[in-house]
Amino acid sequence: MNILFVIRTLGSILILETTFLLMATGVAFGYGGSDAAPLLTSAGLMLAAGVLFFLIGRNADEARTGRREGLLTVSLTWIVLSFFGMMPFYLGGYINSVADAYLEAMSGFTTTGIIGIADVERLPHGILFWRSLMQWQGGIGMVVFTVALLPVIGGGASQLFDAEVTGFSHERFMPRATKVAKRLSGVYLLLTFVFTALLWLGPMDLFDAVNHAMTGISTGGISTKNASIAYWNSPYTEYVIMFCMCIGGMKLPLFYFAMKGNFKKFKQDEETHWYLLYLLVFIAVAVAWLFYNRHEAGGTIENTIRKAAFQVVSLTTTTGFTTADYLSWGQFFLLITIFLMVICGCGGSTSGGIKMGRALVLFKNMYNEFRRQTHPAAVLPVRVNGRTVSQDVIYRVHVFVTVYFLLIGFSWLFLLINGMSFDGALYASVSAIGNTGFSPGMVGETNMQGISVISKWYLSFIMMVGRLEIFTVLTVLLPGFWRK
Repeated sequence: MNILFVIRTLGSILILETTFLLMATGVAFGYGGSDAAPLLTSAGLMLAAGVLFFLIGRNADEARTGRREGLLTVSLTWIVLSFFGMMPFYLGGYINSVADAYLEAMSGFTTTGIIGIADVERLPHGILFWRSLMQWQGGIGMVVFTVALLPVIGGGASQLFDAEVTGFSHERFMPRATKVAKRLSGVYLLLTFVFTALLWLGPMDLFDAVNHAMTGISTGGISTKNASIAYWNSPYTEYVIMFCMCIGGMKLPLFYFAMKGNFKKFKQDEETHWYLLYLLVFIAVAVAWLFYNRHEAGGTIENTIRKAAFQVVSLTTTTGFTTADYLSWGQFFLLITIFLMVICGCGGSTSGGIKMGRALVLFKNMYNEFRRQTHPAAVLPVRVNGRTVSQDVIYRVHVFVTVYFLLIGFSWLFLLINGMSFDGALYASVSAIGNTGFSPGMVGETNMQGISVISKWYLSFIMMVGRLEIFTVLTVLLPGFWRK
């Protein structure tokens, strides 16, 4: 194990992350808030730790980096950044418990949106901006940003990139991981600017527009208001946010190709087609259910369709924004929420969950198994985007989905043992692993007030496991990982 490379890379990431904390500090100074001191102190501590780590590992041999170093570095990055990320909340007295502060930071970086603060509107501007900035970074991945912006990673860039990017496969549209990371970061930044402008045209002020553009495109869902998007009571804002979330659930590389004038990638990508169809089908189901049960939100057809569509898109993309009291929509809709929180968006997007690509492979393989019952000698390959999916990939997809559901079951049992209600434990498990943030059945819908300390630490852990798609973190915990 090339420990020096791991330490140096962590130092580089902490140094880079300091600039984001300083951005939040600048916002705090600009608004004259009391949060400038804890933000600046946290930035100083993070910078000191980063410089120390970098100096310790400055003589690391990049030629000896492999997959193990990539897995360990990415796992430690999320743990360490969440530790420093919680400091402004704790040092400023905005969250008095270390467990709650760490939960808030991990929930932010993993774009989960399960919050440890009951009243977010009491928070000063700098802290609100830091919460949104954490989600914005976590959407594309802090390591991806680091690979894009810091050349010091060197030969280990490919290992780090592969360990963090989501999906059962990802297309390298450029030979070097650093170039791919730069292009994806550029697309991500541009989309953020576009949605900031669109939201600013509505009733939001610039500060709220920036925050919600960041947490919308990252499919994180943290808001500056207790009522989330419902605060503005604006159809225009809801449609813009809905579109923003939908884009966040799609593959970022497709937008890079579109900006280069190559729209064929969109037309040819089967996963995107199924993702959009999936949204339309469940929007129709939700609308039909609301009309059938006379749950018309606001009394108009358009309003009912809009509220239903918003919640379905928010659930499927694992964002977590709300515009209505979906808990009052009946048990059938709550059953739908679980289903939507499991499959979610596309691989290579900012969303969590199993991903539509894996669900597509599973469905096609299952369909072939039925066909083999009547045609046992037939050769029936699984094809996605016109290309045959190898048996190795199919096997890995099956293993991933199996472990995913086993983790949900174990987490459900663990939270039940530690005092959560039956339905609250189920929703919290599905929501945390899928990085969704919807948690009906818990106190305060999406906040963690009232549950045990050990449950908060455990949920912080499985948020990270879900964000890094299970194997990255769990592999590091296996004894065999550390053997020579």
